[in-house]
Amino acid sequence: MTARPPVLSRSPVLQSADLPSDLLARAHGAAAVLRERGVRAGDRVAVDARIPPGADRADAGAGGRPGAAQRPGAADPWATLAWFLGADLLGAATLVVDPAWTPRERDAVLADAAPAVVAGGVPEPGPDVDPVGGDDSLFYLPTTSGSSGRPKVLARTRDSWRLGFDALGPVAGPVLIAGPLSSSLFLFGALHALHHGVELRFRSRLDAADARHAGGLHLVPAMLSGLLDGLERNPGPVALQTIVCGGAHVGPALRSRCAQLLPDSALVEYYGSAEHSLIASRRDDGPLTAFPGVDTEVRDDVLWVRSPQSFSGYLRDGVLDPAGTGWSSVGDRAEIDAGGGITVHGRGSATISSGGALVAAEEVETVLRAVPGVADVVVAGTPHPALGALVTAVIEAGDVSPSSRALREAARAGLAPGKHPRRWLVTSALPRTSSGKPARAVVDAGLRDGTLGATPLPSEVPR
Repeated sequence: MTARPPVLSRSPVLQSADLPSDLLARAHGAAAVLRERGVRAGDRVAVDARIPPGADRADAGAGGRPGAAQRPGAADPWATLAWFLGADLLGAATLVVDPAWTPRERDAVLADAAPAVVAGGVPEPGPDVDPVGGDDSLFYLPTTSGSSGRPKVLARTRDSWRLGFDALGPVAGPVLIAGPLSSSLFLFGALHALHHGVELRFRSRLDAADARHAGGLHLVPAMLSGLLDGLERNPGPVALQTIVCGGAHVGPALRSRCAQLLPDSALVEYYGSAEHSLIASRRDDGPLTAFPGVDTEVRDDVLWVRSPQSFSGYLRDGVLDPAGTGWSSVGDRAEIDAGGGITVHGRGSATISSGGALVAAEEVETVLRAVPGVADVVVAGTPHPALGALVTAVIEAGDVSPSSRALREAARAGLAPGKHPRRWLVTSALPRTSSGKPARAVVDAGLRDGTLGATPLPSEVPR
């Protein structure tokens, strides 16, 4: 029997025959191609499976499965999975290229990942390849934005993710993934479904009509809000049994609305990070509680985590900087009550969680500071009930105020769409610390309570 890729080899229910046959055959074909190109155990691979203009992928993706409609320029999810699992068969770690990256972002990520091969297109079915490597083999290179302004490349072992598949538990199928596999949240959802042996479907965007016929769904709060809007406009039967929501906090209003519109669907919210995977979850209105095997504690209002799901380190210029073992933190502020309930108040560093994406404030600031008329800028998050936070640029104007058009053009040229500011404010002087640096904490507080002395850019004023 054709061997399963190692990351899926510990499934309690999955057999090779349960995987989409075309996906498994193409994964082995991808492994054969990568091996011919010199990829060996311990190497790194980048996958860029963008659909070329004019290609017809409306009915099925590379896995030959229905429901994979994708736009030209988007990455083919089935082809991406085939390359990803093919690299895993060889014991190589994969970076999934985000089509939305600007050339600057792509160059920075590839410089740190230093892949031996960049693979693309749709791999053909191929001969069986014997899997290599063990539980501690690196298999995945997720990315996140760092406060230095350069995207960070992380390294994950097979076991660090397999533990998460079992910790979250099975989800009813078919499972719908309506986001790019360059996002670790959606890639996790896809592999989680395969691990538990349920049918997997893809869409490039979430539509209520597709969600009605899914048994499980992985999404972020903004997508959940949009789904509920669609169901309100067009009520009718819904088959959804489980909604898995991550990437940002699900507020009480959104949770209540979900319970009213989808009373037969369980909403599973989880809290985690790219560095630690799954940390805590909740399935009702109670507090978040840590997953089994995950230890948490608060030191000076900051959450620290010790977990077998933690990452192995950061890649910098192709060299792994090990994370070490034991306790670590990403800077989230939190409280833990006597019963172990966790309340997360947000990231203490200059990183904004917006719609499931982590946006490094300093990266956005670097791009905007180059615009004429910008004396200085602080990028922060304005609280938002669905997105978690709106990326907000607070501009300190120079002698001549910058134009809204110039700012937006700079953002489009230098940043992925998810990092673009959604709110633009201008002030004559940013609040500053005694050392002269912008006072981020003051800006954050002013955005939260509406006391910040800043006004909308002229084009941002409602008419």
